[in-house]
Amino acid sequence: MSKRNYLIYSIVVLLLASACAPKVKEGYDEKKGYTGNISISGAFALYPIAVLWGEDFKKIHPNVRFNISAGGAGKGISDVLSNMVDIGLVSRDLHRQEIEKGAFPVHVAKDAVVGTFNKQHPNYLLLKERGLTQKELKGIFVEKKYKFWSDIDARFVKEPIEVYVRSDAAGAAETWAKYLGERQEGLKGIGIFGDPGLAQAVKDKPLAIGFNNINYVFDLKTKTTSEGIAVVPIDIDKDGRISGDENFYDHLDSLTSAVATNRYPSPPARDLTFVVRSDKQTKLLKAFIRFVLDKDQQGYLLQNGYVPLNEELKQRELNKL
Repeated sequence: MSKRNYLIYSIVVLLLASACAPKVKEGYDEKKGYTGNISISGAFALYPIAVLWGEDFKKIHPNVRFNISAGGAGKGISDVLSNMVDIGLVSRDLHRQEIEKGAFPVHVAKDAVVGTFNKQHPNYLLLKERGLTQKELKGIFVEKKYKFWSDIDARFVKEPIEVYVRSDAAGAAETWAKYLGERQEGLKGIGIFGDPGLAQAVKDKPLAIGFNNINYVFDLKTKTTSEGIAVVPIDIDKDGRISGDENFYDHLDSLTSAVATNRYPSPPARDLTFVVRSDKQTKLLKAFIRFVLDKDQQGYLLQNGYVPLNEELKQRELNKL
């Protein structure tokens, strides 16, 4: 069974195992490997790959039990700092006060947040050819400068722009806002909970615009954008068109390559991070994090919509342990 095909099965198994089984004392045996429990919560961006990493770790250490849940980066950092979980999944930069409270970050991958719009938009082809500049995106999401699409470009339809943002404390929203020179609280639009909900809201409204993590926009099997949703190309050089160097949004491989080579802006490209408490770095947690940074686990990030760390970055993160 491919990694993609057993993702849903893995989620069910992990949830049932964690719900039905008592906690196991942490330890290590040369024959049995590690035993213990690892609880994880946080960013929707990291959740799918964290499930796969947990499954792969269990193949080697079957006596380790995982409890993995998604609820946004804000929940992940809150849960780990309050000792509700062992690892918080975080998809934004840590705040100074979080580090002061004991948050210890280890970067495990990279990805990006992308602007999204509906494939049934009346100006679908023109939007793909023209793109939107950072200034225009700020005018939509922060300043509310444009009421109608035609306010951006007279060639666009004179219909209201329907703007959707995240209602939960989210790394995607914080990262998108940072690209626009704001904090998440400064984004204006209809608030939707979670990455799946925001993607669906955009799919449901032909005049909608929003933003999502890569994994909630692309079909990982076909590596093209999912039905009903498209990526808003960013006109980086502000010349009114998406030139060859900027045209990498139609296929997952070309987009992740653009993220890896810094052709896509950062932000909204970003680090994806495991956060543990600085006073709670057990042997089991360190073993799992080292496993995640191993070349085999990093090796299948690209096929799942993520960008692996290069050797220099990977070694820097390993040195933290």
